[in-house]
Amino acid sequence: MSGGLKEAVIELREEDALRIAGEELQGGTDPLEVVAACREAMDVIGRRFADGEAFIPELIMAGEIMTGITAMLKPYLKADSGGDKLGTVVMCTVQGDIHDIGKDIVVTMLDIAGFNVIDLGVDVPVAKVVETVRENKAQVLGLSGLLTVAFDSMRTTVAAVAEAGLRDDVKIMLGGAPVTDAVVEYAGADAWGKDAVAAVELAKSWVGGAS
Repeated sequence: MSGGLKEAVIELREEDALRIAGEELQGGTDPLEVVAACREAMDVIGRRFADGEAFIPELIMAGEIMTGITAMLKPYLKADSGGDKLGTVVMCTVQGDIHDIGKDIVVTMLDIAGFNVIDLGVDVPVAKVVETVRENKAQVLGLSGLLTVAFDSMRTTVAAVAEAGLRDDVKIMLGGAPVTDAVVEYAGADAWGKDAVAAVELAKSWVGGAS
């Protein structure tokens, strides 16, 4: 796969990005390669934002591009489970953060992999997360964040899940460009997914569905 898609996303050339993604998929390119190119582009945009070289409008535009590409990807990805769902995953971008870059790709990949995925969206109140985990008996909770200020929200959310008596029943993964092992430890989560594929493998391993 050429670097054309990655560069188009980085440069926020929406029409070109959608065209290239469509051509690659129709031409037989592995959809996971398209996902990888998008992830690499999002990593670049995330770093630029962290360094003050990109701003909220750029994040919104990148999110719109990813929404379009994610919709294109779904028909090309095959579910690898049977009729029964592997488990329930609750996903959200934590309170105080409005980005959905990356999260939407993970949601799509988890859905295709055979999970029941509940996407709460962005800037989700802690109480809503806890309520959703409880009501749906979720086995996995995914917390996303692009802003470093999201780390405190991640920590608060994990603590609230524990206070609700749910922590022993749910595994918590973090995601987002600035997330590291240190952030996982700070927040009290279980692990982090460096990309959508890693997030799916984590979820599978936690619900006993790893191949």
